[in-house]
Amino acid sequence: METIKNYLETMFQSLPNTPQVQKAKHELGQMMEDKYTELKKEGKTENEAIGIVISEFGNLDDIAEDLGIGSFVKEQDFSQTRMLSMQEGKDFIKDKLKSGFLIGLGTFLCITSPSGVILSEESILGLLYLFVSIAVAVGIFIFSGAIMGKWDFLKQQPCSIDFATAEFVHNERENYRMTNALLYAVGVMFCILCFVPLVVMEELSWGIARSNFGVVILLAFVAIGVLLFIVAGVRSGAYDTLLKLNDVNTMGGRFVSSQSGQVRYNNKTVAAIMSVYWPTVTCIYLVWSFLSFDWHITWIVWVIASVIETFIKNMYRS
Repeated sequence: METIKNYLETMFQSLPNTPQVQKAKHELGQMMEDKYTELKKEGKTENEAIGIVISEFGNLDDIAEDLGIGSFVKEQDFSQTRMLSMQEGKDFIKDKLKSGFLIGLGTFLCITSPSGVILSEESILGLLYLFVSIAVAVGIFIFSGAIMGKWDFLKQQPCSIDFATAEFVHNERENYRMTNALLYAVGVMFCILCFVPLVVMEELSWGIARSNFGVVILLAFVAIGVLLFIVAGVRSGAYDTLLKLNDVNTMGGRFVSSQSGQVRYNNKTVAAIMSVYWPTVTCIYLVWSFLSFDWHITWIVWVIASVIETFIKNMYRS
Protein backbone atom coordinates (compact mmCIF):
# COMPACT_ATOMS: atom_id res chain seq x y z
CA MET A 1 0.00 0.00 0.00
CA GLU A 2 2.96 2.30 0.62
CA THR A 3 3.91 1.98 -3.06
CA ILE A 4 0.43 3.10 -4.10
CA LYS A 5 0.60 6.06 -1.72
CA ASN A 6 3.95 7.15 -3.17
CA TYR A 7 2.61 6.79 -6.69
CA LEU A 8 -0.50 8.83 -5.85
CA GLU A 9 1.55 11.65 -4.31
CA THR A 10 3.85 11.78 -7.33
CA MET A 11 0.85 11.86 -9.72
CA PHE A 12 -0.41 15.06 -8.12
CA GLN A 13 2.87 16.74 -7.21
CA SER A 14 2.90 19.28 -10.08
CA LEU A 15 -0.73 20.31 -9.70
CA PRO A 16 -1.58 23.50 -7.80
CA ASN A 17 -2.22 23.16 -4.09
CA THR A 18 -5.92 24.09 -4.13
CA PRO A 19 -8.92 22.68 -2.24
CA GLN A 20 -10.30 21.26 -5.50
CA VAL A 21 -7.08 19.35 -6.26
CA GLN A 22 -6.76 18.20 -2.65
CA LYS A 23 -10.30 16.82 -2.79
CA ALA A 24 -9.59 15.02 -6.07
CA LYS A 25 -6.45 13.45 -4.63
CA HIS A 26 -8.33 12.27 -1.57
CA GLU A 27 -11.09 10.73 -3.70
CA LEU A 28 -8.63 8.97 -5.99
CA GLY A 29 -6.65 7.73 -3.02
CA GLN A 30 -9.79 6.25 -1.51
CA MET A 31 -10.68 4.53 -4.78
CA MET A 32 -7.19 3.08 -5.07
CA GLU A 33 -7.27 1.85 -1.49
CA ASP A 34 -10.70 0.25 -1.96
CA LYS A 35 -9.57 -1.47 -5.14
CA TYR A 36 -6.39 -2.71 -3.46
CA THR A 37 -8.37 -4.13 -0.52
CA GLU A 38 -10.81 -5.82 -2.89
CA LEU A 39 -8.00 -7.44 -4.88
CA LYS A 40 -6.28 -8.69 -1.74
CA LYS A 41 -9.55 -10.32 -0.60
CA GLU A 42 -9.73 -12.05 -3.97
CA GLY A 43 -6.37 -13.66 -3.24
CA LYS A 44 -4.12 -11.45 -5.34
CA THR A 45 -0.51 -11.08 -4.22
CA GLU A 46 0.89 -7.76 -3.07
CA ASN A 47 2.65 -7.07 -6.37
CA GLU A 48 -0.36 -8.19 -8.44
CA ALA A 49 -2.73 -5.95 -6.50
CA ILE A 50 -0.43 -2.94 -6.78
CA GLY A 51 0.07 -3.52 -10.50
CA ILE A 52 -3.65 -3.73 -11.21
CA VAL A 53 -4.45 -0.61 -9.14
CA ILE A 54 -1.78 1.46 -10.88
CA SER A 55 -2.78 0.25 -14.34
CA GLU A 56 -6.44 1.10 -13.65
CA PHE A 57 -6.00 4.46 -11.88
CA GLY A 58 -2.42 5.44 -12.67
CA ASN A 59 -3.02 7.65 -15.71
CA LEU A 60 -4.23 11.02 -14.48
CA ASP A 61 -5.00 12.24 -18.01
CA ASP A 62 -7.67 9.55 -18.37
CA ILE A 63 -9.48 10.23 -15.10
CA ALA A 64 -8.86 13.95 -14.59
CA GLU A 65 -12.23 14.99 -16.01
CA ASP A 66 -14.09 12.53 -13.77
CA LEU A 67 -12.25 13.95 -10.76
CA GLY A 68 -13.08 17.52 -11.78
CA ILE A 69 -9.47 18.64 -12.32
CA GLY A 70 -9.22 18.34 -16.12
CA SER A 71 -8.33 22.01 -16.56
CA PHE A 72 -5.49 21.78 -14.02
CA VAL A 73 -3.96 18.72 -15.68
CA LYS A 74 -4.10 20.25 -19.17
CA GLU A 75 -2.26 23.35 -17.96
CA GLN A 76 0.73 21.39 -16.66
CA ASP A 77 3.96 21.39 -18.68
CA PHE A 78 6.28 18.58 -17.58
CA SER A 79 8.66 18.76 -20.54
CA GLN A 80 11.18 21.10 -18.89
CA THR A 81 11.17 19.60 -15.40
CA ARG A 82 13.79 17.06 -14.41
CA MET A 83 12.84 14.53 -11.74
CA LEU A 84 15.68 13.91 -9.32
CA SER A 85 15.93 10.26 -8.29
CA MET A 86 16.34 9.04 -4.72
CA GLN A 87 19.95 8.02 -5.44
CA GLU A 88 20.74 11.41 -6.91
CA GLY A 89 19.34 13.01 -3.77
CA LYS A 90 21.58 10.85 -1.59
CA ASP A 91 24.60 11.61 -3.77
CA PHE A 92 23.88 15.35 -3.58
CA ILE A 93 23.77 15.23 0.22
CA LYS A 94 27.02 13.24 0.33
CA ASP A 95 28.81 15.69 -2.00
CA LYS A 96 27.43 18.65 -0.06
CA LEU A 97 28.82 17.23 3.18
CA LYS A 98 32.26 16.78 1.60
CA SER A 99 32.13 20.30 0.18
CA GLY A 100 30.99 21.75 3.50
CA PHE A 101 33.80 20.11 5.44
CA LEU A 102 36.33 21.38 2.91
CA ILE A 103 34.93 24.92 3.11
CA GLY A 104 35.10 24.72 6.89
CA LEU A 105 38.69 23.45 6.74
CA GLY A 106 39.69 26.21 4.34
CA THR A 107 38.09 28.82 6.59
CA PHE A 108 39.89 27.30 9.58
CA LEU A 109 43.22 27.75 7.75
CA CYS A 110 42.35 31.35 6.84
CA ILE A 111 41.51 32.26 10.43
CA THR A 112 44.58 30.57 11.91
CA SER A 113 46.99 31.57 9.11
CA PRO A 114 48.51 34.53 11.05
CA SER A 115 49.52 32.23 13.91
CA GLY A 116 53.07 31.88 12.57
CA VAL A 117 53.45 35.66 12.24
CA ILE A 118 52.13 36.21 15.77
CA LEU A 119 54.40 33.62 17.36
CA SER A 120 57.53 34.48 15.39
CA GLU A 121 56.96 38.26 15.46
CA GLU A 122 56.64 38.60 11.68
CA SER A 123 59.70 36.55 10.74
CA ILE A 124 60.15 35.05 7.29
CA LEU A 125 58.96 31.65 8.53
CA GLY A 126 55.87 33.22 10.02
CA LEU A 127 55.02 35.00 6.78
CA LEU A 128 55.73 31.82 4.84
CA TYR A 129 53.27 29.89 7.03
CA LEU A 130 50.67 32.62 6.55
CA PHE A 131 50.84 32.60 2.75
CA VAL A 132 51.08 28.81 2.52
CA SER A 133 47.97 28.48 4.71
CA ILE A 134 46.07 30.95 2.53
CA ALA A 135 47.24 29.20 -0.65
CA VAL A 136 46.17 25.80 0.66
CA ALA A 137 42.83 27.28 1.76
CA VAL A 138 42.21 28.75 -1.71
CA GLY A 139 43.07 25.38 -3.26
CA ILE A 140 40.61 23.68 -0.91
CA PHE A 141 37.88 26.20 -1.83
CA ILE A 142 38.47 25.53 -5.54
CA PHE A 143 38.36 21.76 -5.01
CA SER A 144 35.18 22.14 -2.97
CA GLY A 145 33.60 24.08 -5.83
CA ALA A 146 34.64 21.39 -8.29
CA ILE A 147 32.90 18.73 -6.18
CA MET A 148 29.63 20.65 -6.37
CA GLY A 149 30.08 21.68 -10.01
CA LYS A 150 28.17 18.67 -11.32
CA TRP A 151 25.10 19.87 -9.40
CA ASP A 152 24.93 23.26 -11.11
CA PHE A 153 21.97 22.01 -13.12
CA LEU A 154 19.85 22.32 -9.96
CA LYS A 155 20.12 26.11 -10.34
CA GLN A 156 19.96 26.18 -14.12
CA GLN A 157 16.83 24.14 -14.87
CA PRO A 158 13.57 23.28 -13.11
CA CYS A 159 13.94 20.14 -11.02
CA SER A 160 11.68 18.27 -8.64
CA ILE A 161 11.66 15.29 -6.29
CA ASP A 162 9.01 12.66 -5.78
CA PHE A 163 7.21 11.89 -2.55
CA ALA A 164 9.53 9.03 -1.50
CA THR A 165 12.61 11.23 -1.90
CA ALA A 166 11.00 14.13 -0.07
CA GLU A 167 10.03 11.84 2.80
CA PHE A 168 13.56 10.41 2.96
CA VAL A 169 15.16 13.87 3.06
CA HIS A 170 12.63 15.04 5.65
CA ASN A 171 13.40 12.07 7.92
CA GLU A 172 17.13 12.62 7.52
CA ARG A 173 16.67 16.27 8.39
CA GLU A 174 14.65 15.46 11.50
CA ASN A 175 17.19 12.85 12.64
CA TYR A 176 19.96 15.43 12.20
CA ARG A 177 18.18 18.14 14.19
CA MET A 178 19.75 17.28 17.57
CA THR A 179 23.23 16.86 16.06
CA ASN A 180 22.83 20.20 14.32
CA ALA A 181 21.89 21.90 17.59
CA LEU A 182 24.85 20.25 19.35
CA LEU A 183 27.31 21.43 16.68
CA TYR A 184 26.04 24.99 16.95
CA ALA A 185 26.14 24.86 20.76
CA VAL A 186 29.73 23.62 20.81
CA GLY A 187 30.68 26.21 18.18
CA VAL A 188 29.18 29.01 20.27
CA MET A 189 31.00 27.65 23.32
CA PHE A 190 34.36 27.83 21.54
CA CYS A 191 33.67 31.40 20.39
CA ILE A 192 32.62 32.53 23.87
CA LEU A 193 35.61 30.89 25.58
CA CYS A 194 38.16 32.09 23.02
CA PHE A 195 39.31 34.98 25.24
CA VAL A 196 39.95 32.79 28.30
CA PRO A 197 43.47 31.56 27.36
CA LEU A 198 44.55 35.11 26.42
CA VAL A 199 43.23 36.62 29.65
CA VAL A 200 44.77 33.87 31.79
CA MET A 201 48.20 34.26 30.22
CA GLU A 202 48.16 38.03 30.56
CA GLU A 203 46.99 37.85 34.19
CA LEU A 204 49.81 35.45 35.01
CA SER A 205 52.29 37.90 33.46
CA TRP A 206 53.95 35.26 31.35
CA GLY A 207 55.43 37.82 29.03
CA ILE A 208 54.84 38.84 25.43
CA ALA A 209 55.68 35.42 24.02
CA ARG A 210 53.07 33.72 26.17
CA SER A 211 50.54 36.49 25.38
CA ASN A 212 51.14 35.90 21.68
CA PHE A 213 50.56 32.20 22.26
CA GLY A 214 47.27 33.15 23.92
CA VAL A 215 46.25 35.06 20.78
CA VAL A 216 47.04 31.97 18.69
CA ILE A 217 44.83 29.85 20.94
CA LEU A 218 42.12 32.50 20.63
CA LEU A 219 42.27 32.24 16.83
CA ALA A 220 42.19 28.44 17.03
CA PHE A 221 39.10 28.51 19.27
CA VAL A 222 37.31 30.89 16.90
CA ALA A 223 38.38 28.81 13.88
CA ILE A 224 37.01 25.63 15.44
CA GLY A 225 33.74 27.39 16.26
CA VAL A 226 33.37 28.70 12.70
CA LEU A 227 34.26 25.26 11.30
CA LEU A 228 31.45 23.70 13.33
CA PHE A 229 29.02 26.43 12.21
CA ILE A 230 29.86 25.83 8.55
CA VAL A 231 29.64 22.02 8.75
CA ALA A 232 26.30 22.21 10.57
CA GLY A 233 24.89 24.85 8.24
CA VAL A 234 25.98 23.14 5.02
CA ARG A 235 24.31 19.86 5.96
CA SER A 236 21.05 21.63 6.83
CA GLY A 237 21.37 23.59 3.59
CA ALA A 238 21.66 20.36 1.60
CA TYR A 239 18.36 19.12 2.98
CA ASP A 240 16.68 22.48 2.38
CA THR A 241 17.96 22.66 -1.21
CA LEU A 242 16.35 19.33 -2.08
CA LEU A 243 13.11 20.08 -0.24
CA LYS A 244 12.63 23.42 -1.99
CA LEU A 245 13.04 22.00 -5.51
CA ASN A 246 9.28 21.50 -5.67
CA ASP A 247 7.22 24.64 -6.11
CA VAL A 248 5.72 25.56 -2.75
CA ASN A 249 2.43 26.41 -4.49
CA THR A 250 2.03 22.88 -5.84
CA MET A 251 0.98 19.67 -4.14
CA GLY A 252 4.61 18.51 -4.35
CA GLY A 253 5.69 21.57 -2.40
CA ARG A 254 3.74 20.29 0.60
CA PHE A 255 4.77 16.64 0.66
CA VAL A 256 6.30 16.99 4.12
CA SER A 257 6.03 19.60 6.87
CA SER A 258 9.66 20.73 6.63
CA GLN A 259 9.13 21.98 3.07
CA SER A 260 7.14 24.90 4.41
CA GLY A 261 9.74 25.69 7.06
CA GLN A 262 12.50 26.85 4.72
CA VAL A 263 13.83 30.38 4.68
CA ARG A 264 12.26 32.19 1.75
CA TYR A 265 12.61 35.95 1.32
CA ASN A 266 9.72 38.15 0.24
CA ASN A 267 12.08 40.63 -1.41
CA LYS A 268 14.03 39.60 -4.53
CA THR A 269 16.89 42.00 -3.77
CA VAL A 270 17.28 40.59 -0.27
CA ALA A 271 17.15 37.03 -1.63
CA ALA A 272 19.92 37.84 -4.12
CA ILE A 273 22.05 39.44 -1.40
CA MET A 274 21.61 36.49 0.97
CA SER A 275 22.64 34.03 -1.75
CA VAL A 276 26.18 35.52 -1.61
CA TYR A 277 26.08 36.67 2.00
CA TRP A 278 28.64 34.35 3.60
CA PRO A 279 31.20 34.48 0.75
CA THR A 280 31.04 38.29 1.04
CA VAL A 281 31.52 38.11 4.82
CA THR A 282 34.58 35.91 4.27
CA CYS A 283 36.06 38.43 1.82
CA ILE A 284 35.47 41.31 4.24
CA TYR A 285 37.12 39.33 7.03
CA LEU A 286 40.19 38.51 4.96
CA VAL A 287 40.62 42.02 3.52
CA TRP A 288 40.25 43.70 6.92
CA SER A 289 42.58 41.18 8.55
CA PHE A 290 45.34 41.46 5.94
CA LEU A 291 45.20 45.27 5.84
CA SER A 292 45.20 45.75 9.61
CA PHE A 293 46.81 42.52 10.88
CA ASP A 294 44.45 42.83 13.86
CA TRP A 295 43.61 39.14 13.70
CA HIS A 296 42.75 39.09 17.39
CA ILE A 297 39.94 41.58 16.67
CA THR A 298 38.73 40.85 13.14
CA TRP A 299 37.19 37.50 14.09
CA ILE A 300 34.27 39.49 15.54
CA VAL A 301 33.08 39.81 11.90
CA TRP A 302 31.66 36.27 12.15
CA VAL A 303 29.62 37.04 15.26
CA ILE A 304 28.26 40.30 13.81
CA ALA A 305 27.45 38.56 10.52
CA SER A 306 25.45 35.87 12.33
CA VAL A 307 23.43 38.51 14.20
CA ILE A 308 22.72 40.41 10.97
CA GLU A 309 21.66 37.23 9.18
CA THR A 310 19.21 36.40 11.97
CA PHE A 311 17.79 39.94 11.83
CA ILE A 312 17.33 39.78 8.04
CA LYS A 313 15.63 36.38 8.26
CA ASN A 314 13.18 37.71 10.84
CA MET A 315 12.45 40.85 8.81
CA TYR A 316 12.20 39.51 5.27
CA ARG A 317 11.38 35.82 5.38
CA SER A 318 8.11 35.06 3.60
